Amino acid sequence: MEFKDYYQIMGVKKDATQDEIKRAYRKLARKYHPDVSKEADAEAKFKELGEAYEVLKDPEKRAAYDQLGSQYRAGQEFRPPPDWDAGFEFRDFSGAEHDMGGFSDFFESLFGGAARRAQPGGARRTREFRMRGEDRHAKVVVELEDSYRGATRSITLQVPEVTADGHVRTRARTLNVRIPKGVRQGQQIRLAGQGGSGVGGSPAGDLYLEIEFNPNSRYRVEGADVYMTLPVAPWEAALGATVKAPTPAGPVDLKIPPNSQGGQKLRLKGRGIPAREPGDFYVELRIALPRADNEQARQAYETMQREFAFNPRAGMEV
Repeated sequence: MEFKDYYQIMGVKKDATQDEIKRAYRKLARKYHPDVSKEADAEAKFKELGEAYEVLKDPEKRAAYDQLGSQYRAGQEFRPPPDWDAGFEFRDFSGAEHDMGGFSDFFESLFGGAARRAQPGGARRTREFRMRGEDRHAKVVVELEDSYRGATRSITLQVPEVTADGHVRTRARTLNVRIPKGVRQGQQIRLAGQGGSGVGGSPAGDLYLEIEFNPNSRYRVEGADVYMTLPVAPWEAALGATVKAPTPAGPVDLKIPPNSQGGQKLRLKGRGIPAREPGDFYVELRIALPRADNEQARQAYETMQREFAFNPRAGMEV
């Protein structure tokens, strides 16, 4: 998948105002509209233009895209970095005005998740021009340990706004958020009344925070189960041992059976994410070899070579 430079597609500078983007779209839309254009690839260009405008006309999508786009060029091989949009507030995309069907895989990889996260029933109007505030959505990254113990965290979100001169800027918004014990990845925390402001005395919308666990953690999460790779010495694997192993709930004494192999999984039942039916914690063993970087270590390996009748490639017909 290639990175799309939406500014290049629309022929505007990256610091263009929202009005400049709107004027550029109207001009190019007239030029490439399939009903009037004589360009051979008018339909494809018109579709690409519509996708670019869908992002750049929206201050929220534009601000998130700008942060990502500073690292890529048009046509460059692209895969969205994990949690690239974490910390940005987005409006509720569930309304009909946000129909994003037919856009490219690039667009879907960036903004499709925001549309799926949106909850139905955002803003609601009445005859008295009263309007409940829009629900808003943001992805936040927390540590897995917070799910094991519960925690209150200070979380800063980036809220895109349009300035008086038409440029898109972001302001920081900091909230103290309670992370409930047992929260799972992908689960949403609802903060009542923390969404968009209401109109005509109507209540504010809600803010939904989608939980993601820190991808740089030593742990990997699948549902309620948690996985970790643990390095062990060759003698610990061969002879068996009891070693200290970290878990999100704190260190545990882990018994390694004799003759364990690299890649072998040890299960700690009920030590996964807490719940009425908690997940399990799996330790995958990785045998770590000492370096032969001095004479004593080399001699030890040479002794093993003589003493063991061991061929790790036996049975491979080589």
